[in-house]
Amino acid sequence: MIIIPAVDIKGGLCVRLEQGLMNRETIFSDHPEQMALQWERKGAKRLHIIDLDGAVHGKAFNKKVIKNVVDTVSIPVQLGGGIRDLDTIEEYINLGIDKIIIGTVAYKTPKLIEMACKRYPGRIIIAIDSKDNYVSVEGWTESTGIIAIDLAKRFEDMGVNSILYTDIKRDGMKKGPNIDAIREFAKDINIPVIAAGGVSALRDIEDMLQLEKYGVSGIIIGRALYDGLIKIEEAVDVVNERSRQN
Repeated sequence: MIIIPAVDIKGGLCVRLEQGLMNRETIFSDHPEQMALQWERKGAKRLHIIDLDGAVHGKAFNKKVIKNVVDTVSIPVQLGGGIRDLDTIEEYINLGIDKIIIGTVAYKTPKLIEMACKRYPGRIIIAIDSKDNYVSVEGWTESTGIIAIDLAKRFEDMGVNSILYTDIKRDGMKKGPNIDAIREFAKDINIPVIAAGGVSALRDIEDMLQLEKYGVSGIIIGRALYDGLIKIEEAVDVVNERSRQN
């Protein structure tokens, strides 16, 4: 299990949203690269970056800022938001991004996922954003009629690195993760799961650690870190202590 702090970028700034709503943002830093460096210095082993503008508009918006982050930190970076074609994937990998997160295209053009996994084995993460168990796309602005687990199963034999599962209703709300939903999702697929949405206290991390046996390999934490509800050093210690016990 790994703790992955989130650095969401909108208009070149580091922000956090409530339930993915672009008009409900809180700005936490004018310099996302400095925020990213802070998380690295405090023990993070990986960073999660989302280009929020890109997610909504379907193309890269904050490439310069993203490059600044990659050039500033020494830990791997996973990136999503507005990645819709192989050219953009290649461009970001050449920029130094370790893992590419693909959401909307996974739903609308699954053939591209197959091609991307063949070209960049082990480097593609599928983002499945769930609201009431149904997938949302286009930066969470468009609902679909497909159940999240059914979409995930389409990718089981393609060689994706992992599935990033986000519970939209919990994201940024500091109400705790939906443990039952994450468990049911993870145990029904044979792909590792990175869980996001709602983590707001160390006890939430302790609860999530119980899901490791079902294939949950990572926890993304956003708002709780920025609001000081969780200290990343303590979160990392909780995970490391569990590893020592096992």
